[in-house]
Amino acid sequence: MHRSAYDIALEQFDNAARYLDLPQSALVTLRETKRELIVHFPVIMDDGSMRMFTGYRVQHSIAAGPAKGGIRYHPDVTLDEVKALAMWMTWKCAVVDLPFGGGKGGVICNPKELSRNEMERITRRYATEIACMIGPMVDVPAPDVNTDPQVMAWIMDTYTMHSGTQSLAVVTGKPVEVGGSLGREEATGRGVMITALEGLKAQGLSADHPTVAVQGYGNVGSVSAYLLQDAGARIVAASDSRGGIYNPEGLDAREVLRYKHRTGSLVGYPGATPISNAALLELPCDILVPAALEEVITAENAPRIKARVIAEGANGPTTPEADEILWDRGVFVVPDVLANAGGVTVSYFEWVQDLQSYFWSEEEVNEHLHRQMMRAFHQILAISREKGVNMRIAAYIKAISRVAKAIQLRGIYP
Repeated sequence: MHRSAYDIALEQFDNAARYLDLPQSALVTLRETKRELIVHFPVIMDDGSMRMFTGYRVQHSIAAGPAKGGIRYHPDVTLDEVKALAMWMTWKCAVVDLPFGGGKGGVICNPKELSRNEMERITRRYATEIACMIGPMVDVPAPDVNTDPQVMAWIMDTYTMHSGTQSLAVVTGKPVEVGGSLGREEATGRGVMITALEGLKAQGLSADHPTVAVQGYGNVGSVSAYLLQDAGARIVAASDSRGGIYNPEGLDAREVLRYKHRTGSLVGYPGATPISNAALLELPCDILVPAALEEVITAENAPRIKARVIAEGANGPTTPEADEILWDRGVFVVPDVLANAGGVTVSYFEWVQDLQSYFWSEEEVNEHLHRQMMRAFHQILAISREKGVNMRIAAYIKAISRVAKAIQLRGIYP
């Protein structure tokens, strides 16, 4: 029986909640989303035809602050997926101590089939449809799968037109010229790099020259790869949606990225052996970075994974069944809500800079990010060791405790 992403998110929540002595009111509240908006809207295409599109915006919790979470454009977007991602954003923000709740959005479309003008029209119409739900102190979107700083600039401009006031802080992940933060583009990958290396140290392993395999070579995977390489790692494999490449002697992560930009894929990269996405997950390596899509590490392949540390660049790449198998086998999993929280952390810094109209240097951003990620990692590692649970359950214990406390302190109105 296929379970939805939301079923998995609830199971992960329940797995952690049983370690906490929480009132029923908090548990019931946190198992539900706060708001779900479904919009159907028309867009004029380049050929003059009109097409209907469906979009979503979900707020899971706003107990700790405004909702925060990305917007994805993908043919397979569903309400259940967006609900799960919104819930994960609540935990992710709480894990790294941000004053945000969790939200997420998406539009069912295939950006590979859309022109730039069509993307802009879809974005501006979608932004108009969800404008009733977003705002700098209400719900702050960001980029996600197939959306980028340009899409954020269009949303910010559309919202500004409607509100009649400059609203730079309504979205994060914008270009620097319109209120974006330096260091934002590398932030998620930088968080993966920091937590992956800390994961090795937590296992009592050397973090000097680890071998790394990266599934998914978009922003998160590619940045993780070259920052790990800069830290002394050897990248032995990488892949994108079309296939992967493997060279046990090592790949130049930046050269691989240039090749992808030039050709549109990693396939055919010279000096490497072709490898499937599935096979990449089972390669011998110290660090595995799944940075593609959900549910790629399952009960079926978890027994064959040889990595010592898995740092989840993607959201939800490991199923609960696989988590148990990996834990039993001594594989150290840095969960998505921690590993890829660098992006939302620097989104928070961007939001703060926009509200203050005072901007930081890239060094300041990276320094603040490093401090925040290290603190969160070691807090969660301490919970993991104290309670004898894996890092995901430990992260959820911290996050749920924090959000439940906010709910209790705020009370129920009226």
